[in-house]
Amino acid sequence: MEFTYFIGIDVSKNELDFAVMHGKNLLFHREIANDAKTISAFIMELKKMPGFKLSEALFCMEHTGIYNNILMSQLYKNGSNCWLEPASQIKNSMGNVRGKNDKVDAMRIAEYAYKNREYVRLWQPKRDVVKQLAHLVAVRTRLIAAHKMLKTPLSEGAGFVDRDIQKQARLLCRKAIASIGESLKNTEKAIAETIASDKELSRLFGIISSVHSIGTVTAVQIIITTNEFKDISDPKKFACYSGVAPFVKESGIYRGKGRVSHMANKTMKTLLHMSALSAISRDGEMKAYFERKVKQEKKNKMLVINAVRNKLIMRVFACVTHNRKYEKDFVRRVA
Repeated sequence: MEFTYFIGIDVSKNELDFAVMHGKNLLFHREIANDAKTISAFIMELKKMPGFKLSEALFCMEHTGIYNNILMSQLYKNGSNCWLEPASQIKNSMGNVRGKNDKVDAMRIAEYAYKNREYVRLWQPKRDVVKQLAHLVAVRTRLIAAHKMLKTPLSEGAGFVDRDIQKQARLLCRKAIASIGESLKNTEKAIAETIASDKELSRLFGIISSVHSIGTVTAVQIIITTNEFKDISDPKKFACYSGVAPFVKESGIYRGKGRVSHMANKTMKTLLHMSALSAISRDGEMKAYFERKVKQEKKNKMLVINAVRNKLIMRVFACVTHNRKYEKDFVRRVA
C-alpha cells in the first residue's frame, strides 16, 4: 500500500502524543486525552486537513497492552491503517539516541513508520470471543498466583514455626484459600464454556489438544498467542516467538553454539517446556528419541528437551494446517 501520511503515537494511560508527518516532513505535534470522545474528535480534525485521506495515512504505535485498546478501537472503527509494533523493535532501529520525552517518542515512531513503510504489517483485531478467552486466562493466572502466595508459606512453615502460630495462620487463611479455589474452578469452567460456545475455537482446541502431551492450558495459550493462527501461521516463527528456536553466532573463524534467545514469550516457553517433559515421560516415541540422543549420542540434556519442544510445535502446526487431529501411526497417502 502507498502511504503519504505517517502518524506516530506515543501511548500512555492518560495521554496520547501524535506526531503527524507528510512524507518525511513533520507537520505538527498534538497531545490529547486517552478517551474515545477526544480521539474521535482528533480523527475528524485530521480528515478536514487539505489533501488528507485516511486511506493514505499510517498510524504507528508501540504495544502498551490495555492502554492501546480505546485508541485501536476508534481507529479501526474509522477504517484507519494501524501498525502495532513491539517497543523493542522500534528502539533497536534507532541506533544511539540520547534523551526522551513523549513528544520526541511520537516523532521517532512516525520516522520509524516512514523508513520502514515497505515492511508494514497492518493490525487486525482479534475476535471478541478470543479477547474474552484471553481475559479469562489472565484471571486464572492471577488466581493461581494468589492461591500459591497464601498456601505455600503455610506448608513451608511446618517444623520451623511454632505449632500454635501455624495453626492460627491456617485458620485465618482457610476461608480465603477456599474462596480462591472456588473462583479458580469457576474460571476454568468459564474457559471451557467459552471454547465450546464457538465453533472455530472448539475446532482448533480439539486439534491442538489431540497432540500427545499438549494439555488444556497449553492449547488455549497457543490459540491466544497465534490469534487462531492468523498472526502466526509458520511453526518456525512460533518457535522463535516462544524462545525455543536456537540461533548460531558466527564471525570469521569463530563458530558459536546455537543458543535460544531471551527475547520470547516466557509463559508460552514454560508451557512448552512442561509439555516436552510430559512427552519424554509418557510418549514412547519421544522417550526413545530422548534416550537415544542423551545416552547414546551424549547430547546435552537441555538441548534435546528443546528439540522435543520444537517437535511438539511442528506436530501442532501440521495438524492445524491439514485440519485433522493427531494420529500416532499416520501414514501420508501418495496420490
